[in-house]
Amino acid sequence: MPDLDLCYLSAREALGRFAARTLSPVEVLEAQIARAGAVEPRVNALAYTFFEDALKAARRAEDRYAGTGGRPRALEGLTVAVKEDTAVEGRPRTFGSLIFEDNVADHTNPSVERLVEAGAIVHALTTCPEFVWPWTCTSRLHGATRNPWNLEITCGASSGGAAAAVAAGATTLATGSDSAGSIRMPAAMCGIAGYKPPHGRNPGSPEVAMDAFFHVGPMTRASAEAALMQNVMSGLHPRDHATLAEPLALPDSFPGAAGMRLAWSMDLGVHTVSRAVRANTLALIEELAEAGAVVEEIETPWAGEALAAAGAWGGLIYADEFSDAVDRHPGLVCDYTTVFARQNEAVTPRMFHDCMKTVGACWARFGPELARYDAFLCPTVGATGIPAEWRDWADPIDVDGKACGIRDIVMTFLFNAFSRLPCLSVPSGFAGDGVPTGVQIAANPYDDRTAFRVARAVEALLPLYGDAGTRPRLD
Repeated sequence: MPDLDLCYLSAREALGRFAARTLSPVEVLEAQIARAGAVEPRVNALAYTFFEDALKAARRAEDRYAGTGGRPRALEGLTVAVKEDTAVEGRPRTFGSLIFEDNVADHTNPSVERLVEAGAIVHALTTCPEFVWPWTCTSRLHGATRNPWNLEITCGASSGGAAAAVAAGATTLATGSDSAGSIRMPAAMCGIAGYKPPHGRNPGSPEVAMDAFFHVGPMTRASAEAALMQNVMSGLHPRDHATLAEPLALPDSFPGAAGMRLAWSMDLGVHTVSRAVRANTLALIEELAEAGAVVEEIETPWAGEALAAAGAWGGLIYADEFSDAVDRHPGLVCDYTTVFARQNEAVTPRMFHDCMKTVGACWARFGPELARYDAFLCPTVGATGIPAEWRDWADPIDVDGKACGIRDIVMTFLFNAFSRLPCLSVPSGFAGDGVPTGVQIAANPYDDRTAFRVARAVEALLPLYGDAGTRPRLD
């Protein structure tokens, strides 16, 4: 098998070949190290690498498969790249900021801890923008991370490095964090699967445990690999009292879409959607119907109210952190951090309370309607033409000749406000610029299984990464 094929080998196939001893974790890691060396100068997805330590861990995994050193664990020998705002003890944790350039994590995020305990090997930390706030993955510390499918275009953010590393073949698995769409938006831009689990499903670090909008989740080339990670990451953890007691047990396979009832909206009534994203979404809806699903378009007249109010949630929680950074380190922060600091300072406790009331009232309208269906679908991002170094916080985005704000086209935030919904983004096609488009699948509260079932049905219509013709043409 060529080295590049090893880089894109699915997690399930890799585990099977490791167990059969026809392939070593060392061989996959060495191939991915070589891949990173070839593509990183252009993509810039890896903030920090730990290849020597990872090779030692891969050799220990090889020993386990050989019958020494203990039994192989659930993810034994698979590589996982961790978003660098997510703590890995003894490794840098800078939040994409020069202010914390020398900061080292004093603990490991509980979800990452579980991946490592299951045998996954952390070989890299991935890039993110400063304080994980913008929608393009740029910072003074890390520079700009680019989309492997089109290097002129952003990989998305804030988990942009994770998405780009997965799409580029520099890792098998990755983790992201998501409080407004930071897993799903870059997953859509880079043509991978990105999962925002329902709040409480995966444990987080103590400082974010009570933020119901915030989630840690998997980013992989297909939802089957995300399911492997979810089965390991989920469940009650002693350092996060907000987690649910029962871990997930997602199956290896799912029935198709036949017989499912699916609702959908093209724009949630408030977003701008390009012709390419519209065409891909409509084609996907038609194919699901042909596969036997009952698919119905529904109206979402409440969405604008929820989206207008929801920004107050994070604005109030994180206002002091942004203001402190700007006031104490004005020469180190990115220009956008000052913009977001001033926006956050304008949020008041009354606005925060109104946010909770508005989101609750909107859910009272949407929840009963969603309950009539197995899941709800809509585009993840309304357009693809976002340049890698675009000042998305200040400048408009051109969508088929229309000037739009970035929040006009990113369609993820609603499902952070409705935080108990599992939400998976998977590819839906490609735009004319060669950049993937995505569709997000929101299931009923805590019904992760249905979200993954729909994702598998969608992915069957557009399989990616299996051969050179379905991968980014970085070579």
